[in-house]
Amino acid sequence: MKLAIVLVILVVGSVIFHFASPWWFTPLAADWGAIDTTINITFWVTGFVFIAVNFFLAYVVYRYRYDKNRKSDYDPENKPLELWLTIITTVGIFAMLTPGLFVWAKFVNPPDDAAVVEVVGQQWQWGFRFPGKDNVLGKTHARFTSEKNPFGLDPDDMLGQDDIIVDNNDLHLPINQSVKVLLRSKDVLHNFAVPQFRVKMDLVPGLITNVWFKPTQIGAFDILCMELCGVAHFAMRGRVVVDEQKDFEQWLAARPTFAETQNQTLGDPKIGQVLYAICSGCHQKNGEGNGALNAPKLAMQSSKYLIRQLHYYKQGVRGAHEQDEYGKQMANMAAVLADDAAINHVVSYIATLGNGDSEREKPSITSGNIDSGKSLFRKCSVCHGHQGEGNNALNAPRLAGLQDWYLKRQLLNYKNEVRGKHEHDNFGKQMMLMANMLNSEQQIDDIVTYINRL
Repeated sequence: MKLAIVLVILVVGSVIFHFASPWWFTPLAADWGAIDTTINITFWVTGFVFIAVNFFLAYVVYRYRYDKNRKSDYDPENKPLELWLTIITTVGIFAMLTPGLFVWAKFVNPPDDAAVVEVVGQQWQWGFRFPGKDNVLGKTHARFTSEKNPFGLDPDDMLGQDDIIVDNNDLHLPINQSVKVLLRSKDVLHNFAVPQFRVKMDLVPGLITNVWFKPTQIGAFDILCMELCGVAHFAMRGRVVVDEQKDFEQWLAARPTFAETQNQTLGDPKIGQVLYAICSGCHQKNGEGNGALNAPKLAMQSSKYLIRQLHYYKQGVRGAHEQDEYGKQMANMAAVLADDAAINHVVSYIATLGNGDSEREKPSITSGNIDSGKSLFRKCSVCHGHQGEGNNALNAPRLAGLQDWYLKRQLLNYKNEVRGKHEHDNFGKQMMLMANMLNSEQQIDDIVTYINRL
């Protein structure tokens, strides 16, 4: 009797939780309502079976409970019952699978007027490529992939010269325009998923898969990797930003073509040396940094990273938070650099500074445990390198040689959402997630103490 009551309570509670649960579909923002309908049909069919089977089980437990005065009756076969079970099961499976087959047939056949965009996945970020004026994507091959050509486009293919490169985690699309997304992975198995669009598809190394949808709502929607792809899988996030057609075209026009990315020059070090005179007041003549002025070391840092951070300061992506005292100072200093050319010039000069000062600044953190820090650093090393040398392909800056007080401050800023919170700080958002894996200030001290030895 007690077991029968428990079964009934379990069924009733499950049904109530299903309808009252806060974990339900995200609002639909594409034309894939048919997928919701198919899932709902599956819920109704499996829900009916769940209720019927468990209520029947509760009835059987109660009706045929033990009675010492009753003898069990063994019935090895019941053809009418088996026939009805077969028919009901067939109808249920048919009701679940048939709508899905029709939806899948549409899912794998994009409309003829669909625009094309390529999504490139790698550990642990996204990149995007649009066809240029010729409306044709150029050829790619893994052998062409390099720091300067991260998408692996064939430099001799004229069709790819006008391809538009988006080397960050934000993908802009126009509203009410069907889009065919070509999916390509540079390393391991990934999965491109936008919950609001009801689409997801694997990115398989060596293959090009595809998915299509039509955004129907203005806004920003998360791109998630729904395939376990490594230690930072949970941080592999991006955004689809759906714009009005005019705004989309304006955004796209500001992105560089493949030819432009190949012809870019870093800048003139001689001009940069003049501009660096202002920077040297804090960061010192050789870019060695100055702890008394809270100025980190610049020498030996990745030019790509320095350019990105100067842009962030100028655009208010970094240094705008009210608690980022030193970031505000840098935002004011970055404003002195008039344009992109000035930024390139000063960074090109910093690249000539070599090691900066040959002597490291004396460690300011003495309470860290090196062994603990070494263990914690293993996750960091996947992006930043085993010796903290950085990795431009993963947009991970150099850590070795940076002062421990600066590293600690940045980790605390990430944990406290002082840095990385801005909607356009794509890589900062990833670092917020990674920094939150450090559970205490002691662990931060441990890891920066170890980095200080690299």
